[in-house]
Amino acid sequence: MPNGSRRHFLSKYLLHQAGRCLKGFEEGMEMGRQKAEFDKFFESYESSYALTLAYPDEILLETAKNCGIETKNRSKRDIVKELILKREDY
Repeated sequence: MPNGSRRHFLSKYLLHQAGRCLKGFEEGMEMGRQKAEFDKFFESYESSYALTLAYPDEILLETAKNCGIETKNRSKRDIVKELILKREDY
């Protein structure tokens, strides 16, 4: 009589690996979608207007310098975007 435990192990292992692969793919797609939305938000001043105005210039520049972000000759929008990326570890 053949040993069914090997067959059972192999089929369970393959199903488990396929499930992990699918889960990883879905997580990667979600991360890509979130990054695309984040980038789209900062594409123009119209879309990020409220956020960039929410920071008073002095506080924004001081916070950026404390985080090691270069502020010279950069737009407020770019500074805010880099500050968020640095804080959120995207």
